[in-house]
Amino acid sequence: MSRTTLKTTAGSPRLLASAIGVALGASSAAHMAQAAEDTEQKGQRNSISLGATSITGEAQDDTSYQVEKASSQKYTAPLVDTPRSVTVVPQQVLKDTAATSLQDALRTVPGITFGAGEGGNPQGDRPFIRGFDAQGDTYLDGVRDTGGQSREIFDIESIEVSKGPNSSFGGRGSAGGSLNLVSKTPQARDFTNGGFTYGSDQTRRYVLDVNRQFLDDSAAFRLNLMTHEQNVAGRDAVNYDRWGVAPSLTFGLGTPTRVNLSYYHMESNDLPDSGIPYGYGSSTATAHVHDKPTDGGDSSNFYGLKDRDFRKTRADISTVSVEHDLNDNMTLKNTLRHGSTGQDYVLTQPDDSKFNVNRFGTVWRRANTRVSTTTTTTNQTDLFGSFQALGFKHSYSTGLEFTGEETRVSSYTVSPNANPVCTVAGGGRGGQCTSLSNPNPDDAWAGSTARNYLGTNTKATSRAAYVFDTIELDPKWLLNVGLRYDTFDTEANTNAVPTATVKARSKIKDDSQFFNWQAGLVWKPVENASIYASYATSASPAGGLVGEGADGNPLSAGAASSDLQPEETVNYELGTKWDLFHDRLSLTAAVFRTEKKNTRILVDALTYQNAGESQVDGIELSASGKLTDHWQVFAGYSYLDSELVKAGRNGRNGVISAGSNEGNQMPNTPKNSFSLWTTYDVTAKLTVGGGAFYVDDVYGDVGNTVYVPSYTRYDAMASYKLTKNVDLQLNVQNLTDKVYYDKAYGSHFANQAAGRTALLTTSFHF
Repeated sequence: MSRTTLKTTAGSPRLLASAIGVALGASSAAHMAQAAEDTEQKGQRNSISLGATSITGEAQDDTSYQVEKASSQKYTAPLVDTPRSVTVVPQQVLKDTAATSLQDALRTVPGITFGAGEGGNPQGDRPFIRGFDAQGDTYLDGVRDTGGQSREIFDIESIEVSKGPNSSFGGRGSAGGSLNLVSKTPQARDFTNGGFTYGSDQTRRYVLDVNRQFLDDSAAFRLNLMTHEQNVAGRDAVNYDRWGVAPSLTFGLGTPTRVNLSYYHMESNDLPDSGIPYGYGSSTATAHVHDKPTDGGDSSNFYGLKDRDFRKTRADISTVSVEHDLNDNMTLKNTLRHGSTGQDYVLTQPDDSKFNVNRFGTVWRRANTRVSTTTTTTNQTDLFGSFQALGFKHSYSTGLEFTGEETRVSSYTVSPNANPVCTVAGGGRGGQCTSLSNPNPDDAWAGSTARNYLGTNTKATSRAAYVFDTIELDPKWLLNVGLRYDTFDTEANTNAVPTATVKARSKIKDDSQFFNWQAGLVWKPVENASIYASYATSASPAGGLVGEGADGNPLSAGAASSDLQPEETVNYELGTKWDLFHDRLSLTAAVFRTEKKNTRILVDALTYQNAGESQVDGIELSASGKLTDHWQVFAGYSYLDSELVKAGRNGRNGVISAGSNEGNQMPNTPKNSFSLWTTYDVTAKLTVGGGAFYVDDVYGDVGNTVYVPSYTRYDAMASYKLTKNVDLQLNVQNLTDKVYYDKAYGSHFANQAAGRTALLTTSFHF
């Protein structure tokens, strides 16, 4: 088998694990205690503000679940005075819930689901926010983070979830909202934090976080390391193995000019989960009709092949930012980033809806493959601060952004890989077929896998200018406005004929220009509360995912004629925010309507127009912070009533089929979802906590023919301060060992979540 090896820029993960192990054992308990005391004294002597560089979601204290201000300078007011729904998942919630991935972390935020990927739509994080695909709407420190990825959070301080259309903040896409991951940056104090997690299903995780000041404390270096390996509870054969390193360096701490250099590298090598095929409502069915996944009677069944399947990923991100305080009320910041992400996989898609499941009790092991690399270079310049004009106070942020992106996508040629009609199970047809009820992942693969270098190369160039302002009309009334102008040019070139001498190519090109804006009026009945009304827009041009997702570009399906105007989304929202109990607890409530118009839909054979419309009416509630000095809560509820108002003709790839989708519920949009995570300090050393997470039925497709059932999951935790420098924490995730599905694909399968998982973490800090 020929496999592509993704380039790496660091050493072996086993060496990384060894390095962490050495660090864990390098100091005795006495030395750790002495270092901690020295660190505390030094921190007291050198209490320095980092200015804007240090803002990573301002919490009231290091352990609080409440966050007062988002990290991005584009939020020109504290969260309580920001006229939109924003949820920040702080570091303490990530720690207490034992989250290790983006999907783990976002479980605590209702209204977000995840969709599954295959080959054309890549594997990796595919969040849906308020019912709209946000696969391309993830940002790292305010800069778009493109490329299909499964994101780790070992180098993440907090995660900011902005709900509702917000292209005025980030540009294209963002119909339902966006995610901003805030990195760990050098701090003005010395510390060493680390830990190791041992758990069920051979889970082993090691992390190290070291920060050191130098040059008379005007500079600091921070290093984050991680290695992680595990099997998956309740799933046969599946395993994950990854490691990462993230150094960063800041000069000019506490001075008017600050320079930050950072690098992030993460790579993985997994045997990925193939998912569970959807069943059929009738034994004679030739299409899905309101069907859910079927595992043949054993939820641990794995339909992939150890001898064939694999998934490798890599991410390298380098960033240079320079920040200068022009005066006490004005700061100029420039961020230059170059990133490269890639993935390489062959994985089994169970049965591909070829009806073997219901006819023969078998599964065809269809191979999905992808080799992709996405490179992105962005330069973003921001000017922000405050001033007085015409009797009003202005808190503003304005900037320019220039980005070049390129994605190269190719695949493997797997032979044979056509539906063989699986009348024979038990590794039949050279491993192509297996039993629905008793699959064997150790079946020998008699086929071949060869690298196919033909594919699609997609390039995009974007330029943008934006401005935001919070105007204090008087102490009780604030006006928040924002405007952004984008140009987005994309071109895709595809090799069509796999011959040695002829390479027929097709070209898809689109140039778009669009304005987006937002406006919100805030009334403050008291200092610690606000009531607001807001309006915001977004625009999604064709090709907006630059080849790394399902972007709805009909020309890629060979459409004869299509309208390629950007899809438009608007949001109307009424809400209120209150900081109670001496400003320790934040409560929010919002009602909203999101309308997506100008959607590209099929109106005739191979003909698309911007004539579609969908909408979501919703309610959101949240609570974060302390009910008492000892009791913390992080909770939320989301109600989403979605509808495909104008869905166009039913069909795929320009081919019309029977039926209509109008009036159907939008995919990946649960009507009700709820999350609750809470902890209580029983004593000064002992903390106990737990969580409950509910998600309603979720449809996988616009036809509402396949779905995953609703579920409730329970988690529990307990932590104990063994010494001043050593903590123990036990997490039991999915306490009742509930079998449920956390990712729905639109036609063939769904991904099953992990079963009961116990994790014991030993952490040290000095």
